[in-house]
Amino acid sequence: MPNALIVAHGQPSDPTPAEAALASYAAEVDAYCDGVSVHSATLAAPGMLEARLDELPDDTVIYPLFMAKGWFVTSALPKRLDDRDIQILDPLGVDPDLPALAAGALQDTLSGKGWDADKTDLVLAAHGSGRSRNPSAVTIEFSRELARCVTFQSIRIGFVEEAPSIAEAATGAGDHSLCLPFFACTGGHVLEDVPQELERARFKGHVMPVVGDLPPIKRHIAEILTRAIALD
Repeated sequence: MPNALIVAHGQPSDPTPAEAALASYAAEVDAYCDGVSVHSATLAAPGMLEARLDELPDDTVIYPLFMAKGWFVTSALPKRLDDRDIQILDPLGVDPDLPALAAGALQDTLSGKGWDADKTDLVLAAHGSGRSRNPSAVTIEFSRELARCVTFQSIRIGFVEEAPSIAEAATGAGDHSLCLPFFACTGGHVLEDVPQELERARFKGHVMPVVGDLPPIKRHIAEILTRAIALD
């Protein structure tokens, strides 16, 4: 059976929980796949990526569970493949279908609450970077495409590692507000930084799951992997 490997950053300070969480994530994607066996590895767990690659054939396809096509996807990951000629697909955050998929999940939440999008503020809580403009550029492009799908009262963008902060973005958002964490996985930033920033802003709205955990995303990744294997 063809194989696919989902790779995420993980948690360098405590690799085990993130590794286990990604394995569960991969198992869910695997359940949607037709004829593809899905595996997982984080970059942060020492030796885990190399161990997985040693177990898998060279025609394995890698799916980077990242929000930007930055250093980890274009440099760190390829270097760790050594001399293996393995296809690396584009990461989740730059998927052209992502805004429409996220829009569907947001509209379902709005409908469940009986809220109108044009009377609802959306806060995009993203990672950002103090060293590269690429992560924030991806978030801004996502917000522009999302606005074509859903007309919110406002879309406010805040970052963990650059200005404006998430607290600055969320300040003044009304009670009818949604916060969408623009992250691939539920890691330390989502569990600690985002809630702290929203508390600073006295945010009273609803916090969505991270983008990678939105209802249609795992099925969509399974479809991407199935197509990639078929074309390989």
